[in-house]
Amino acid sequence: MDDSSDDKNQIPRTANGGLAESGNANEEAGTQLTDEATLFASPLPIVGERKTTTRVEVWSWYVYYVGNSGLGPFNFAISAWQNLLYLAGWDPAFPRGTVACGDGGCNLVAYGHERSVNSIVLITNGLSFAFQAVIFLIVGSFADYGVWRPHITTGFTILTWAVSFAWLGVETPSKWQAGTALYILGLIGYQGALTFWTAAFPGLARDLPEIKESEENLAKGQTDQKTHDRKDMLARNRLANVSFLVCSVGELVVLAILAGILQGVINDDPDSNTKALSIVCAYSAGVWILCAIPWLFYEQYRPGNQLPPKTSYLTVGVKQIYHAFRLCLRLKQTFIYLAAYFFLGDCLNTVVIATLQNEVVSYDTKMLNYLLIDGIAAQALGIGIFWLVQKRYTIPTKTMLLFNAFWILVLCAWGCIGITQQKFGFHNAWEFWAYQAFYGIFVCPWYAISQAMISEVVPRGKEFLFFALFSIIGKTSSFIGPFVSSAIIDRSGNTNMPFTFLLALGVVSVGILACVNVEKSRKECRKYLEDEAIRVYGMSFAEVLVVGSQYEMDGQRGVAVEKDKR
Repeated sequence: MDDSSDDKNQIPRTANGGLAESGNANEEAGTQLTDEATLFASPLPIVGERKTTTRVEVWSWYVYYVGNSGLGPFNFAISAWQNLLYLAGWDPAFPRGTVACGDGGCNLVAYGHERSVNSIVLITNGLSFAFQAVIFLIVGSFADYGVWRPHITTGFTILTWAVSFAWLGVETPSKWQAGTALYILGLIGYQGALTFWTAAFPGLARDLPEIKESEENLAKGQTDQKTHDRKDMLARNRLANVSFLVCSVGELVVLAILAGILQGVINDDPDSNTKALSIVCAYSAGVWILCAIPWLFYEQYRPGNQLPPKTSYLTVGVKQIYHAFRLCLRLKQTFIYLAAYFFLGDCLNTVVIATLQNEVVSYDTKMLNYLLIDGIAAQALGIGIFWLVQKRYTIPTKTMLLFNAFWILVLCAWGCIGITQQKFGFHNAWEFWAYQAFYGIFVCPWYAISQAMISEVVPRGKEFLFFALFSIIGKTSSFIGPFVSSAIIDRSGNTNMPFTFLLALGVVSVGILACVNVEKSRKECRKYLEDEAIRVYGMSFAEVLVVGSQYEMDGQRGVAVEKDKR
């Protein structure tokens, strides 16, 4: 080798061309963290070629979200299914099967016993969540390997399309069991598509031309970590925020068209409502197909990690999960944010406000639809304002999230006001118009900013595993909050009392979120990847500690080292 080379990252080699160990291992690992470039890099060897994100690819990713907004499988499928349950059930105050369900209770034989419809819904949602947890962990654990990961989103998407169209054949009460299966499959498909579609955005942001250029300058020492970090942070937030904005605007158009469809379908025939719900599910699939096709065609196959030695796709998932949980305590900042994400998500997922809203407006369908349009328009405005302010003043993601969380606390505090009096505190119809606007502008940005925050505290190249984990945690929180709130209402007899629990939970959540340190997280994630490279891949410290260009940010130096052996 030429001793005059100015490459400071030259890898020491043995006489036979192998890699030599240099110095104490612990010292090597410790001193390397002073190299700014390594904090943004992955030492794991990859397969495939790094791509450059195009404008068409980004916009096709945005538009996909309009179709996957949950209109059919998340919002209307549960209404279609519960409608079948009530039509098939009977009033428990009378002999079985003699009197149809009315304003009282409603029972049905399901899961081997006679149960109330509410019990059936809880059990079914629990089963759906359990299936999702297992599937997402398994799929997410090996999705970070190879270049095939786009097929995951495609598979879940096609599953949901099929389920949505299948609702057209489930319009009679006798088919409520089929409706139950469709509901479970629809939720799995919808949540799977959403989870792994979201997991793609850190890679999209990382491969933007301006970020790749900044990475190369960082590796060459032509820019500093702070400057690159600012560009990287804004790129992630731009994708997360604009996708939510595009979804909101698109959803308004979709709902406007849907209003016209329902006007023509619903009539005096009592069965027309059941038919309309099935049509809505199929309509949502049609919209999703139109919105998804560009993304399915324009998404580029980005490189993933190589399979570790003596590992196949059948075993890598187990190894990945084992490694993640064995070293989870090393990712302290990641799991601190995971706790904050869980508790704040619990506040937002609790349906106290929705229940109060339905009571106040007496389940008026038109009124609820107008409230929904009000809320979606407000969230489009809110996410746009949040992003423009963040972009203008280069505000860190964590700071934006703390600001967003403050307004969640205000919402909970307003609910507490209604505990002792009826004038304010979600007791009036006008408050729900104001609530929808307030929630849309100040609270809804959570759904975009929180995803951007996830991408900042997970190891590079492990996004699919960790986004699957965060998705599972989010689903868990959607069950715990409502159960606790229901118990508080039953015990106190006051529908506003759960807001005290939510306010306390929110305060704790904000405190936990304030403890997250993104800089420490980046170092922890780097150490996590170095440990995997050494323990799982058998790489040396010399191999994992070299960053010479932006192409090596994703582990291509591992491949280069192999080629350079003599």
